[in-house]
This record gives sequence, C-alpha cells and structure tokens, in this order.
Amino acid sequence: SIAILLYLVQKFKTPDHWYPSDLQKRARVDEYLCWQHTNIRMKGSKLFLSKVFLPLITGQPLPPEKLEFATEDLNVALKQFEEKFLQDKPFIAGSEISLADLVAVVELMQPVCAGYDLFEERPKLKEWRRRVEEAVGKQLFQEAHEDIMNVKNL
Repeated sequence: SIAILLYLVQKFKTPDHWYPSDLQKRARVDEYLCWQHTNIRMKGSKLFLSKVFLPLITGQPLPPEKLEFATEDLNVALKQFEEKFLQDKPFIAGSEISLADLVAVVELMQPVCAGYDLFEERPKLKEWRRRVEEAVGKQLFQEAHEDIMNVKNL
C-alpha cells in the first residue's frame, strides 16, 4: 500500500529522489499517488480481472463489448497520465525516479500481463517505462514481474 511505502521511505532514509524533500517535487509524487487509486489502479485492475481472473473463475471469456469498455476506460486514464503527469519529463516528479513512477509501472504492468500491451502504440509511455526499468535495474524489474507475467498460463 501507499502508506507502507511512505513509512518505509522515511524509516530507512532512502535516497531523496524516491520521496523528495523538495516540497514541489513531493507534492507531484503525492498528487500522482492520490490520483492513481481511482484511475490507473482501478481501470488497469479492471482490465486485468476481466481478461484473466473472471474467465478463470467462470470458465467463460468476458464478452468482447465488456472488454472493449474496460480497455477504453483504461485508455482514457493513460492519456491523462501522459498529459498530466509525464508531460515532457523523464519521470513523474522530474528528472529522477520516484515512488510515483514505481507505483505507476507496477499498475501498468497488470494489463500487459493480461495480454494488453498498452506501451505498444504509446512512444512516450514506452520510453518512460524503459527509463523506469533502467533506474530500477532490468534484472530486478523482470524478477518483480516474473509471476504475474505467467498468470495467463494458469
């Protein structure tokens, strides 16, 4: 949860870029962390659940029109994310990775793992993901997503 991440950042005195001491940068991180709950998280999770878990539970795929609605809903949030949060910056809070980027990429990987590559036709988002992956470390990024990337094989 976000509360746990904020606690850990403060308890373990992590590098400043994760949760900046500069109030404007911190406000940017906080703004994203508050916004994402009802936007990227909710809409990305809805698509993930619709494409993976509901068919697993019911034995039936979700009707295409419902999947299309969930996909379009997520696309609206992705557009807002690119325009409002990424803008022309390398990361959400500026020139360095922060908790906002970490939380965002984790949420965005859920639909990818369900078979919807939301980065494919969004060069700005794709480049941002590459920077986040690089900042975290490719091996750690892959390890963190290993189980969920195999969820379609259930």
